[in-house]
Parts: sequence; structure tokens; C-alpha cells
Amino acid sequence: MIKQFISQPRNQKINLRTPIPGPHSRVLREKEDQYLAPGLQGFAVMAGIAVDHAQGSTITDVDGNTLIDIIGGIGVNGLGHSHPVWVKAMQSQVQQVSVGSFTSRPRVQLLERMADHEPAPGMNRLQLYSGGSEAVESALRLAKSYTKKNEFIGFWGGFHGKTLGALSLMGSEFKRDFGPLAPGTVSVPYANCYRCPLQKKPRDCGMACVELAKKQIKMNSSGNVAAVLVEPMQGTAGNIIPPDDYLPAVSDLTKSMGALLIVDEMITGFGRTGKFWGSEHSGVQPDIITLGKQFGGGFPVSGVLSRDDIVQSKPWSNISGSSSSYGGNPLAATAVNISLKIIEEENLVENSRVVGNHFLKRLMELEERYSFVDGARGRGLFLGIEMVKDKRTREPISTLACQQIFNACLKRGLLTMGYAPSFRIQPAMTIDNATVDHAVEVLDEVFRIAENENWKDI
Repeated sequence: MIKQFISQPRNQKINLRTPIPGPHSRVLREKEDQYLAPGLQGFAVMAGIAVDHAQGSTITDVDGNTLIDIIGGIGVNGLGHSHPVWVKAMQSQVQQVSVGSFTSRPRVQLLERMADHEPAPGMNRLQLYSGGSEAVESALRLAKSYTKKNEFIGFWGGFHGKTLGALSLMGSEFKRDFGPLAPGTVSVPYANCYRCPLQKKPRDCGMACVELAKKQIKMNSSGNVAAVLVEPMQGTAGNIIPPDDYLPAVSDLTKSMGALLIVDEMITGFGRTGKFWGSEHSGVQPDIITLGKQFGGGFPVSGVLSRDDIVQSKPWSNISGSSSSYGGNPLAATAVNISLKIIEEENLVENSRVVGNHFLKRLMELEERYSFVDGARGRGLFLGIEMVKDKRTREPISTLACQQIFNACLKRGLLTMGYAPSFRIQPAMTIDNATVDHAVEVLDEVFRIAENENWKDI
């Protein structure tokens, strides 16, 4: 039976007691900075707050300031902070057993739940890990085992983690100076139609990026491609949503090479986009899916999902051939099982669709209102806008201008990813329209100041 309510607070509001960051946050950050190695996520460094507690779509810092969070842990916080049903289940499980690879009731239950959400017929064989990169690396090894080939195709703008195989398939400059990278990797254009890599318009494109990909693969690989690794919608690149016929074209290209299609659903899976799987929007049936982020409700757990004929491949299927020390332990299994249960019973896929549509409508209003806001887009609660100097040329605003927008939102109690011109928005799937409206009020105020003071030309 589907519940008609969500077990998280509604109409959440900002409540500020001190400037952000407050004095207690500053003290804790100064102490932490003496010992914590650099390289923390950018929004955490820039915000400067120290968290005390959080609930739903708000975070309260050690100074008593309550902020609305539309970062959502970059996809991790699907259930909202400290979901009461999830917390109770985790508390109970940690008192029983939390470590080890032995069979447990929670793991059996989660496997059965996952089987109810097959992204393609027979795609119900799951192996569990502790982080996204680990799952991606395992998926690459599985593809090698099945095809007996050794090359991989990634995409411009793609992000799949920071371990060697995943890093080598990353489609950005992040990997600069981390060489040498893994051999046998080719990067091809992704259908980012707002910033078309071929300077074309969708109406006359004819899927030119896929045609170019075919040529690049022909010229830059040995013809020994094991798999194509693709996000159904790109997260790190800016919450990019390709045309619905793009992924089918990529799938056809993959099949023509006798390769496997690995779809990375770390961010888009489990209802984020208004469907259970991001790949559902295009009707593509993957051979392998990588899972993570909101999969565990905030607990570090990831997975590889595939068909029986693929997972039986050796050496991946050998004893300990695909295992992980942390993978599928009883506590992790409980985290996933209860997360899936909440997503089902609280109808969060539908909530993402409905509230996401409302959020997108409000973003489109901002696009109409301000000269530097463009490209409003969204599927469910996977949303984004572009901040540009000119809507005709689509030149991005400067990093300094983005930082000013981030800081102005922060000052008013809104945690965002506005520090980049491709402004990503992915709040908790439990958020409601009223809380969205409070967040948009802040964005509207900040954008009005940015417009009046001409920040776009900084």
C-alpha cells in the first residue's frame, strides 16, 4: 500500500541567528584545517559552516542557524537528512550485527526489493560495494570478463569517480597531471545541446555527436571495445539532459561494436528524475548498471547490477573475484533495504516528478526575469540552469561572479551549487513545494541584486 504522506518535515524555512559562517563554525573549521588534508568538496570549503544536526531539507549549524539545502549531498541525500524511518532501522541493525559478508536477512530483503525494479528483463543480479568508483571499476572488470575485450568508451563531461579506470574515462580537465592514465580509453562527445560540441542546433543536428563518436572510436581504438560507459543524464557536467533519442543511438553504436552498455545511474537512479531509472526516459535497456548515492540513504554503499549470463563470466565470478570487504555487510544492506522501502512506500518517485515540475516552473520564471539566467532544465528533481553573460553567445559568467552568487545565497541561508556557471540543483526527493518556494525566494533576491549590480560582467 502506498502511503499518502512523507515522513519528513514540510514547509521548511530558513532561520538565521548569526552571520554565516557563525563564530562557533569558524572555530571548528580552524581546528579541523590544522589536520584535515586539502581537497574537500568545494561547497563545503566555501560555506565554512560546521553542522550540528539536519532534518529533511534543512541543515542546522553549531551556531543555531538553519539553512535550506538544495545541494542534497550531490545526489546522496535522496531521503532527506535523518529520515526517521531510516534512522530507526539503522539504530536497530547496528545493535545486532554490522560487519561481514555472511548472508543476512537485510541483504536478502534488499535483493528481493531490487528484483522488483528490474531496469531490463532478467537484470536482477547485484553485487555490493562501498563507493561509486569501486562499483565502476568492478563494472569495467565485468565487461572485460564477459567480452574478453579491453577497451572502453567514455564521454566528454562524464564523471564516474577518481580511481584509475574511472579517472581515465572522465571527460574533463580534472584528470590533468594525474597521468599516465589507463590505456585503451577513448572519450567522445556527449549530447550537451545547450553547449553543442559541434556548434549545431538541435533542429538540424541529426545526432552529429554520435556520428563523430563513431569516427573517433574507429580512429582512436584498436577495435577491441569491451564497453561504453555513459550517464543517462550527466551530473557533474551541470545536470545535462540529452535528447530522448540520444541514448538509443549510443546503445545502437555499442551493439554494433559487440560491446556492453554500462549505464551509470549513481545520481539518476531510484526516482531522482521522476522515473525509477534515469534510463527509462529513453527506453534504453542497459547491460550493466552502476548504483550509488541515494541508493543507501546516506550510508556509503554502491553496487553493480546486471544479467545472469553476464555476471557468470570469469574471472569476475570466481570466488572473491568481485567481492569487497565492506560490500553487502548487514548494516549497508539495511541502509539500502530501508531506503528502497521508503522510496516505495512514500511514493518518492512521484514526489520527485511533481515537485520537480514545480521547481522547474519556478526556475523558468527566473530565466524570463533575468538577463543572465538561461537554459532552465529538469527531469524530476534533477535540475539545472546556466548563468551566462549573454543569452545569445551563451558565454558563461566568471568564476568570481559565481562565487558572489554562492556567497550571497549562503548569507541568506540557502546552500547551493551556484559556484559554477552550470548551476546544479538536486534537493532531497522528500522536499515539498513550499520549501522549494522558500529556496526560490532567496534565488530571486540574489539574482535581482546580481542583475542590478551587473555581476555577470565581473
